[in-house]
Amino acid sequence: MDRRWFCGALTAALLVFALVDGSKRVVADDKDTSPIDLTKAQLIVPQDLDPPARKAVEMLVDEVWKRSGVRWSIAHQLAADSMAATILVGSREKLAGIVGVAASQLPPANAPSPAEGYTLRSTADKADAAAQVIIAGNDSRGVLFGVGHLLRSLEMRRGSVTLPLPLNVTTAPAYPIRGHQLGYRPKTNSYDAWDLPQWEQYIRDLAIFGANAIELIPPRSDDDDDGPHFPRPKLEMMAGMSQLAADYGLDVWIWYPALDGDYSQPEVVERSLQEWGEVLGSLPRVDAIMVPTGDPGDSPPRELLALLEKQSAQLRKLHPGAQTWISVQSFTQEAWDDLMKLLAAEPEWLAGVVYGPQTRVSLPKLRAALPSRYPIRRYPDITHSMRCEYPVPDWDLAYARTLAREPINPRPQDEATIFRAYLSESIGFITYSEGCNDDVNKAVWSILGWDPEANVGATLRDFGRYFIGPDMANDFAQGLLALEQNWRGPLLVNDNVLNTLAQFQDMERRASPAQRANWRFQQALYRAYYDAYLHRRLTYETLLEEEATAALATARTVGSAAALDRAEAILSRAVTEPVAADLRARVYELAEALFQSIRMQLSVERYQAIDVGRGASLDTIDVPLNNRLWLAEQFAEIRLLEGERERLEAIDGLVHWTDPGPGGFYDDTGNPQQMPHVVREDKYAEDPGFLEHTTVGFHNLPNWRLSWCTHVDGLYDTQVKMHYPTLDPQARYKVRVVYGGENRTVKVQLATDDGVEIHPYLAKPNPLKPLEFDIPPAATALGSLTLVWTAEPGRGGPGRGCQIAEVWLIKVPQ
Repeated sequence: MDRRWFCGALTAALLVFALVDGSKRVVADDKDTSPIDLTKAQLIVPQDLDPPARKAVEMLVDEVWKRSGVRWSIAHQLAADSMAATILVGSREKLAGIVGVAASQLPPANAPSPAEGYTLRSTADKADAAAQVIIAGNDSRGVLFGVGHLLRSLEMRRGSVTLPLPLNVTTAPAYPIRGHQLGYRPKTNSYDAWDLPQWEQYIRDLAIFGANAIELIPPRSDDDDDGPHFPRPKLEMMAGMSQLAADYGLDVWIWYPALDGDYSQPEVVERSLQEWGEVLGSLPRVDAIMVPTGDPGDSPPRELLALLEKQSAQLRKLHPGAQTWISVQSFTQEAWDDLMKLLAAEPEWLAGVVYGPQTRVSLPKLRAALPSRYPIRRYPDITHSMRCEYPVPDWDLAYARTLAREPINPRPQDEATIFRAYLSESIGFITYSEGCNDDVNKAVWSILGWDPEANVGATLRDFGRYFIGPDMANDFAQGLLALEQNWRGPLLVNDNVLNTLAQFQDMERRASPAQRANWRFQQALYRAYYDAYLHRRLTYETLLEEEATAALATARTVGSAAALDRAEAILSRAVTEPVAADLRARVYELAEALFQSIRMQLSVERYQAIDVGRGASLDTIDVPLNNRLWLAEQFAEIRLLEGERERLEAIDGLVHWTDPGPGGFYDDTGNPQQMPHVVREDKYAEDPGFLEHTTVGFHNLPNWRLSWCTHVDGLYDTQVKMHYPTLDPQARYKVRVVYGGENRTVKVQLATDDGVEIHPYLAKPNPLKPLEFDIPPAATALGSLTLVWTAEPGRGGPGRGCQIAEVWLIKVPQ
């Protein structure tokens, strides 16, 4: 896989897309739009197809049979007198040699034939001719992707196969790299339980939607050496998956972290070379390795590049033509500057650079910083929903506390936005995945990698038609879009959630036994029921907390003890009198169904998921959605106070927690509905990674106050600002702030926008507590104030730092 091929293929593909639109079905010239019956069709296949193209034909026959029970026969020449429908599959060159194939049905010999492209044409039955479908690939991959296009277009029912609309398509991919990481390791929420037949099916599924590469993970990474679900040893499975990709003619990349520490030591380098050589030498196919510079890995750039120069030479001996790429993740500013200086020398052994999570600059800025000889491959995180490269914008805390980082997460519209934010800076992608939870997102990326302008709704209809069935294609596509809408705005008032459940319950009632056993259908049902259960519970628990707060407000009348007892009894009803038990029970049933169908591990205890945060959302389904646990701790502390006066004052503090007093202001600076003074820009379409504008983040500890579990943050060197336009110029003010978040070591500075320091860089208190600082009178003398938070500059890792949870601007009584 030569680097020049990448650039040439991209140029050729873009030229073809200027001529033809591969995203649309174009009806044949005769305008006949009647369905074509292919139930009794015969495949006509050239005898001398190469092995990957033969594998594509095998895939076509198998997948039609699985969905319809119809098994097409295969011949190598057209019968002169046959009136049966025919499907001709092969390369353009070889199909031209089959007697009876009209030259007009194939592209002209001098037509452009970019890599991986194909022509797909169909003709309906005529009085003197049977229906015919032609899949003519420009190469063996073109055959594979043409077969995939036909499979996505067919309507397959038991005993019946039809093509609902004629096809007349000539197309080639816009991007030469379109792949997905398939990591066989304990960290994943499902992959670690799959054996080779299941991997082959999934690799087929990815190829059918246009993927041309997979990325594997070596036996030693930042994971446990073994797991409870492994059907095979790591290296044996890795070799098997490499062979599967080779069988289908797909590229094999290896995500290969450098984990041995001090590569300035010759013995460490030698040991690393030996280990990598043993692994890479055991694989049937390797086209490239990608070495992350962080997450994991923290070697200085000079030492890492010296190691990789040696590794690259070894790789080329084992797999001639294989390439070495590096990512640029997790660097501090100092290390970043060092790397850019080293890359400016343009080392010959380096094929390209990967842009992934924890990259401190935007993709356009990386492109501008690199020598032009190095192409960029994206490594987008499509699997996580928070504390990640592309978090769900303004996600509701109830979801963050329960579904957490790695839920079943169809985000078709968001993924299209993320894909299209950076169209010209890369030559493609291999997505970061931790399991089949992001399956819909993989399909969206694969299709957009072929055609960036492809309609997302049409992609979802193809997804529903092929994986669920033609009778549910539209409904399932609408359901996936609705699941994404469930995550828009505050859950408490999102009535779409209940409508989404009704949509899926209607599909569930109509579903066949096979559809009910379909893991993709089960995943969508799981989310629909889970979201609805959360909505019901959030509504209920919010009302309970309001009722409990009202009970606390009576303390000066009924006494502190009675008020505390009453409030505690009200809050405890969330446990003693739970709501929506039917929805919860169905979620548990679907979790079991998903373990049986796809070995999805939605619980640590039940299914031996590696960790609650790794997709085990069943274990967090009942996490409180109000302040019940935090209030229980406060109540216990108040009861220990000696005097009634102290107890009443403490209760008042709870009741009036968010009250800034006369002339003051309060912001829950992680709640998009309660942070009016936070300066926010609507830049999601151009900056979906929130590198250049603020984001809402989460750190959920069960006994934290809910307002501490969310925060506003500026990644890396992005500042957080709050603006107060209508202050009393004669008054004095102070600011009270709670610094939240998981990163307690990053120091934060607070100043005004004109440089007046409110507090210097300081460490966040641990445990959390409010801090208060005086505002210099000069800062508010003009009747307004802008506060600016800055985290320590130059830091690496994920770049999180400011993480401001609550802010009160308090007018000091005169």
